[in-house]
Amino acid sequence: MDKTKKSLPRRDFLKAAGITGGAAGVAAIALTSKSVKAAAPESGKSSGYRETEHVKKYYELARF
Repeated sequence: MDKTKKSLPRRDFLKAAGITGGAAGVAAIALTSKSVKAAAPESGKSSGYRETEHVKKYYELARF
């Protein structure tokens, strides 16, 4: 009796499982109706990039 004719080979099974999982993820994202916005600081100003002491130390050690 030849089992390969009756069942999927292991690689084909794993490919099918990966495709199914990916499709489920895409469907879950597509079905969400709420849009999400980034949180903004209450003051209205963004904190932005600050060159603090530990950042300066990193640049010094990394030789930037």
